[in-house]
Amino acid sequence: MTPRTLEQSPAAPPVISFSEALRFWLQLGFISFGGPAGQISIMHRELVEKRRWVSEKRFLHALNFCMVLPGPEAQQLATYLGWLMHRTWGGVVAGALFVLPSLVLLIALSWIYMAFGQQPLVAGIFYGIKPAVAAIVLHALHRIASKSLGNPLLSPAPWAIAALSFIAIWALKLPFPLIVVGAMLIGALLARVAPSTRMRGDGRVLVAQSVHDLAVIDDDTPTPPHALFKVSRLLAVLLAGAALWLLPMAVLFFNYGWRGTLTQIGWFFTKAALLTFGGAYAVLPYVNQAAVEHYHWLSTAQMMDGLALGETTPGPLIIVVAFVGFVGGWAKQVAGPDALFLGAALAACVATWFTFLPSFIFILAGGPWVESTRGNLKLTAPLAAVTAAVVGVIANLALFFIVAIAYPAGAGGRLDTQADWVALTLATLAALALWRLKWGVIPVIAVAAGAGLLLRWLGLA
Repeated sequence: MTPRTLEQSPAAPPVISFSEALRFWLQLGFISFGGPAGQISIMHRELVEKRRWVSEKRFLHALNFCMVLPGPEAQQLATYLGWLMHRTWGGVVAGALFVLPSLVLLIALSWIYMAFGQQPLVAGIFYGIKPAVAAIVLHALHRIASKSLGNPLLSPAPWAIAALSFIAIWALKLPFPLIVVGAMLIGALLARVAPSTRMRGDGRVLVAQSVHDLAVIDDDTPTPPHALFKVSRLLAVLLAGAALWLLPMAVLFFNYGWRGTLTQIGWFFTKAALLTFGGAYAVLPYVNQAAVEHYHWLSTAQMMDGLALGETTPGPLIIVVAFVGFVGGWAKQVAGPDALFLGAALAACVATWFTFLPSFIFILAGGPWVESTRGNLKLTAPLAAVTAAVVGVIANLALFFIVAIAYPAGAGGRLDTQADWVALTLATLAALALWRLKWGVIPVIAVAAGAGLLLRWLGLA
């Protein structure tokens, strides 16, 4: 029996027009709140359940591939689906519109933060936001751990990897990239010597129900011609990607030198983009470790404020890199003291470009291979090990943030000052709102900001 095609099936839905897809991707860029799980759920509801543009099985197959890759999986999933429906430009448009609204909004918020952040009004707002951010990271830790580690009695290996990861970054101060590589090797080793080891992490927990109605791209719809694997096409994508990386980097190098702030921002976020297995919360410790402690682009307090701003904007949470770039460009005066905003906005764009460019290359280069191996993707064990390691890394980040709000003067290691019990109380209340009351991230941040403003006005903080 030959595979069903859209032409052979009288019940097949109409072909998706590029303009219709363009409207959807633009809308998604403005409503994609809730982090990767929320964003993937929105795409699943709209594309699988409501519009029936893609079937459940094809959606999950694409999602599993994106979970394997470093980088923001929700943005990569949008790029993959846009590419599958409308070739290369479809993928570029889908991925770019997923990021652009949040980039523009975050640049505007970052300018307000840097220009007016010392005003009592703004300072009070961010006093309340910081404890909320610590609670949000703790909540993310719980959510990711519950989905990826499983029952410790039935699957002890992920828990052991998570514990080793926490010790490695907290006690041994090992760099995040080394932890990622070590976890991948452990996962590959377990898959070989102990294949019965229970490892999770295929991403299927992020979507709920199965849909059986015919989709435009259905389970057995043949792979479209543009998505078939060709060596010539692979080489063309890799060459284009290399040019899109080399040309901007060469401009930065010849204008600012290798040690220039903009050049280092481009180089650092290229490395971060290639090592961000496990989503935004996984890369935040690496960014914090390098941007705060090594490059001194911003402080830990500013990093927490940037995470809060990133949580309140649509798009991928990793867009917080734009805030890091903006603050670094502002602090280093990359365009001179008379053009602080221009230099900072340029730095934010540089950080965003070099962070997201690899994601487009991964999808456009690897998509045809994934389409040719549907149902045969054998990377789940290393991925699950990396996800388990990410849990330990995020636990370290949560501890770091709690110390930062409890001992703002001693976040670098001195804990001999009086603890800020007001901030700790706010963090506890925010955690209760997230866990028990099931509040969303934005309401928690909004209420915490109001509480911080009130406490500053009353002189209690």
